[in-house]
Amino acid sequence: MSQTISRDAARRIALAAQGFARPRRARPGTRTFTSMLESLGVLQIDSVNVFERSHYLPVFARLGPYDKSALDALTHRRPKRVTEWWAHEATFLRTDDLPLWAWKMRMLRERDLADEESWANAHKAELEWVRSELAARGPLYVRDIETDAERRRGPWWDWSAVKHALETLFRWGEVAVAGRSTTFERRYALAEQVLPDHVLGAEVPRDDAIRELVRRAARATGVATASDLADYYRLPSALTAQAIRELHEAGELTSVHVDGWRRGTRNLDAWMPAGQVRPRSVSADALLSPFDPVVWSRQRAERLFDFHYRIEIYTPRHKRVHGYYVLPVLIGDRLAARVDLKSDRQARVLRVQSAWAEPDAPADTVERLSQVLRAAAHWQEHDSITVGTRGDLSDALARTLTAPRHDSA
Repeated sequence: MSQTISRDAARRIALAAQGFARPRRARPGTRTFTSMLESLGVLQIDSVNVFERSHYLPVFARLGPYDKSALDALTHRRPKRVTEWWAHEATFLRTDDLPLWAWKMRMLRERDLADEESWANAHKAELEWVRSELAARGPLYVRDIETDAERRRGPWWDWSAVKHALETLFRWGEVAVAGRSTTFERRYALAEQVLPDHVLGAEVPRDDAIRELVRRAARATGVATASDLADYYRLPSALTAQAIRELHEAGELTSVHVDGWRRGTRNLDAWMPAGQVRPRSVSADALLSPFDPVVWSRQRAERLFDFHYRIEIYTPRHKRVHGYYVLPVLIGDRLAARVDLKSDRQARVLRVQSAWAEPDAPADTVERLSQVLRAAAHWQEHDSITVGTRGDLSDALARTLTAPRHDSA
């Protein structure tokens, strides 16, 4: 028999599983970052830098201000502990976890080569040439390969061919990311040039790998539907369902129902790890990246928080509701507000371009959000914060941020 839990309990369980019930360390370092990556599984990568690149933000949300160069030491250098692959979308993940993805790398390669009309089959010469360039000269940036390609340019050589070849070989696991430049540019290498020996050629059988990934997704979500578990690592639905059955039969997953989690007239089945921590309260004030695991599934965010969220970067300006780069704001255990932020690095100003409250926002949302924004400005090395006029929180937020601050005795 499935037990039933409230939506409030489910929300607290989910936030605790994501690390929001843990005390913050004063000076987080490599050990804290690797522990966080182990519990989250991945940090999603996105190129938008209007406020801050997305992979830095989940760490800031959970740990507060930290030294980004310390995280860069893990993510931007030769992949000893952390590397990149498509483990959700483009993500940073632990290098030791790559064997869990070998089945998918092989599947993608076989699928591409079995399709007579695929890009890979139409560009075998380009793929082989890029392999030879990396073998002879790697690791290389795209621009390095482009420069050599220009010297021997044929009718098929252009930027898209070089980049497409590298990304194809990267998806197949033949190429790995050897690090990133200070401007976030990827450096590519053949896998054997940069990956540790114990990872090269290692492969966890598909069903075992998916079972382990579902197990990890369950720990990272706390309470989740089958679709939530499949989405966390973008796993096939049928194979995820099989893994859930096996983990349930083994006593590792418990079946639950969450009040209000329905599809039409039917309750949605949900799953929790056996022995899952169920905190009575969670009090964590934070800015969430649009690509934070708490909100990257918009349907799950609606189920957990009654928070309807769509990123509007690609929406024409005149059709945007809340703003260009809007971040959900976690206050306590609720998504209580949203703010459109921009880092004006030249002027050293954090610009709050709009601020909006959710219907159930706590009474102290403005004060708590102000503290989060002050911490964000300090972390971004800004001297001041400005607040625009858009949004129902903007006036109160501007007054609070500009009011004199008094230290308590």
